[in-house]
Amino acid sequence: MVVVTGVLHVFAGIVEGRPPVTLAGVGYAGALVLFFLDYRRRLLYLIGIPYTAVQFPLWLVAKSEYGTVDYVDKAVQVALILVLLSLYLNTPSDTRKTTAPAAD
Repeated sequence: MVVVTGVLHVFAGIVEGRPPVTLAGVGYAGALVLFFLDYRRRLLYLIGIPYTAVQFPLWLVAKSEYGTVDYVDKAVQVALILVLLSLYLNTPSDTRKTTAPAAD
């Protein structure tokens, strides 16, 4: 979902000549890189929710015409928000692996 919305944003930003839209797509790419580097995933989930959600009002204000690709992107973003929320709620706050000392 991150790849789909990121690619759509980069493509739309380039085609429409809107650098902020392109930067939004680059932001998704950056988050994906951090995810694969296993960098503070729970924080990524938490930040990803408002980052994705803010795309909706910006889209409504900035666009004058809406096409099929726009609606597909927004559907992907709704699903992404739900997945991020689920991941955030179901990921322990301390994901470091620790071992308890063995009892004698």
